[in-house]
Amino acid sequence: MRIIFMGTPDFAVASLKALLDAGQNVVAVVTSPDKPAGRGQKLHQSAVKLFALENNLPVLQPEKLRAPDFLAALESYQADLQVVVAFRMLPEVVWNMPPLGTINVHASLLPQYRGAAPINHAIINGEKESGVTTFLLQQEIDTGNILLNEKVSIEDNDTAGILHDKLMHAGARTLIKTIQGLENGSITAIPQDETDSKSLKHAPKIFKEDCVIDWNNSTEQIYNKIRGLSPYPAAYTLLDGKVLKIYEANKEQNSSKNTAGTFDTDGKSFLKFNTTDGCINLISLQIEGKKRMSVEEFLRGYRFD
Repeated sequence: MRIIFMGTPDFAVASLKALLDAGQNVVAVVTSPDKPAGRGQKLHQSAVKLFALENNLPVLQPEKLRAPDFLAALESYQADLQVVVAFRMLPEVVWNMPPLGTINVHASLLPQYRGAAPINHAIINGEKESGVTTFLLQQEIDTGNILLNEKVSIEDNDTAGILHDKLMHAGARTLIKTIQGLENGSITAIPQDETDSKSLKHAPKIFKEDCVIDWNNSTEQIYNKIRGLSPYPAAYTLLDGKVLKIYEANKEQNSSKNTAGTFDTDGKSFLKFNTTDGCINLISLQIEGKKRMSVEEFLRGYRFD
């Protein structure tokens, strides 16, 4: 089959590489336009673009997905199938163009965790299991008929970064199985089960205000939030009026009567924030205006107000 691949970050590169390794005929790659980044505002190329160029694949970078010149270029490749992994929301004129439609690889077990941040929300909610799903795109986001899925366990100390990598590789494996199943006719797309719609959990985009730690929550809830937002965008609190991002921490549950949100430290080796039923023991952090560091490094150079 002639396949057009659409994606942008590292998560998508694993699937594109798997397609090439499996001998699939990727005729073009669509990714985001180059964007200025960093202090020098130099143009930054997406991970997918860099990989595509290394493998001599044609690259399209449309500003607008409905632009006539982009649609004409897309149609010129006469793709049988499109594959989307971690890309923008597509208009129907794009996802409905190939005869076999467009497959999306989503980082959850659909219909659970539809939305932009399924990895983060699964950990924030304390899930013990996640997974990937391949499905056919249709009008409503993440609602298309399911092709295949693969379950992935979430360990108690997994961060969003760790789960990201697990699902990245699971997504690549599942994509190859999906395409092979479509080629040999062994896969039948099935509608998503929404019989118990009230039990569905969602995964909306995460904003800065969602990252603030409420120390009045339980130790477990706060611990899951820190894991679920690490390494990006990172949960944070205020210390002496400065933003303190927390990347790694341990949880300690006890019957402490300390006021939630206060902290304890020996000034050398530990910094603990109290919760309603224990404390969060910081391991890796970043104070406003400084780089990320261990709690020991931080305490050596910080003077509390």
